[in-house]
Amino acid sequence: MARSGSIEGVLLGPIYLLGRRFVEFVAEFGRFGMMMGRVVSEVGDIFRRRDLFFRECVRLGTDSLPLVLVVGVFAGAVSGWQLSYQMEGYLPRDLLGPGVFKSIVLEMGPVLTGLVIAGRVAASIAAEIGTMRVTEQIDALESMAISSTRYLAVPRIAAMTIMMPILVVQANFIALMGAWFVTTMFLSFTTAQFWGLVPNFFHVYDIISGLLKSCFFGMSSAMIGCYVGFDASGGAEGVGTATIKAFVWSSIALLVLDYILAMILF
Repeated sequence: MARSGSIEGVLLGPIYLLGRRFVEFVAEFGRFGMMMGRVVSEVGDIFRRRDLFFRECVRLGTDSLPLVLVVGVFAGAVSGWQLSYQMEGYLPRDLLGPGVFKSIVLEMGPVLTGLVIAGRVAASIAAEIGTMRVTEQIDALESMAISSTRYLAVPRIAAMTIMMPILVVQANFIALMGAWFVTTMFLSFTTAQFWGLVPNFFHVYDIISGLLKSCFFGMSSAMIGCYVGFDASGGAEGVGTATIKAFVWSSIALLVLDYILAMILF
């Protein structure tokens, strides 16, 4: 009997653990959905509290621009260099510019910018709100009948939804400039070779699709940062855990959204 019980425990243990993790995930997703509902119901208040919104636009968006530009210029340089190597002997050199343009506008610009924002913005939002949670500042807001969602979450989410496409436009431009500089300075391309066929492959839909994806990336990163911050507990250690959790979750959500939106848009 003892032997039978131990075998049963070995067999059912992983199933029990998997079921418990699944229940925890569903519960977590439900709490996240409830927070999203509160944000949607209170988003209209952003027009009455424009000062908070513009402050977050500057802090989360404009202050992220130097990092986004650094990532963009090197992403474009690497894209131009690698694509030149891959095309050599297979495709005409004049197709390098359109290839770099398409890859940056559709994927590299929005995705790399989104990952940078996930590392900087989502983590910082989670740390700020998590610190307020563990020091009971959020409880103090609620005791004064001030909605913590309206005061803390809505301005940050709205700001990132608006600022993310602006950052992506800047990243796309500097990435294309980086690719052009590298290919003309080090790979013996001419400016006419790089840019000559780009207008033939230019589609406004490509630009709109990349910017639309960036809106979802910015919104999801800010939402996850806010949710993880509100859910933080356990003092300074809990805030550190929330920061890491926000970065990991927002990065995974960005890649999943990128796949889903790519299937829908293309």
